[in-house]
Amino acid sequence: MLHLHNRPMTGKAVTVAQQKGGAGKTTLLAHLAVAFVRRGRRVALLDADPQGSLTLWLSQREARLGAGARLSGEATRASGAALERQIRALAAEADLVLIDSPPRTDETPLAAIRASDLVLVPVQPSPMDLWATRPTLQLAVTAGKPILLVLNRMPPRGRLAGEMATLLQGFQVPIAEASLGNRAAYAAALAEGRAVGELEPRGKAAAETAALADEVEAWLNGRRR
Repeated sequence: MLHLHNRPMTGKAVTVAQQKGGAGKTTLLAHLAVAFVRRGRRVALLDADPQGSLTLWLSQREARLGAGARLSGEATRASGAALERQIRALAAEADLVLIDSPPRTDETPLAAIRASDLVLVPVQPSPMDLWATRPTLQLAVTAGKPILLVLNRMPPRGRLAGEMATLLQGFQVPIAEASLGNRAAYAAALAEGRAVGELEPRGKAAAETAALADEVEAWLNGRRR
């Protein structure tokens, strides 16, 4: 079912950034992209990570679904001002551009962040992820862009989730109310070129992704929660 509420959001860009590899950037981005497609949004993807996982997923999706993929995407090796121009050109044709940035803190992620309206930073429940997050946050602060931390691969609510929330408060940046759980459904859907909202639309993973999409949409429309 398409959700056509909150129509303003045209031409926005969101970069998913995290210095630490394996933080779940591409997984978060792919599922979020499909959540917005299912709301009737025109979504463009830009893969700025040399690993190319987002490009591979999109190729798998297009091969299986054809016109039903309802996503446009491209890989890029551009950096700096060229990358910023590329993002803005895509935003001129789409409601939302989602950028998968490389796990670094150099010119490429900084350029993507500069051209974006919001920076999503996934954080897994581990000390290494917490330590690796500060340089990424500093990039967004340097660029003057709003940040939203997203707890990713979280275990069932309990002591660890509470401890993570307490530690992240020290970063003094907003934390999304919605978090993504440590669920096999996320990887299973991606393996088929799909997202959880398509594979298990009534499942918990789909509900988590939809809740995060609600928050992102609120931020982009100036209605921060």
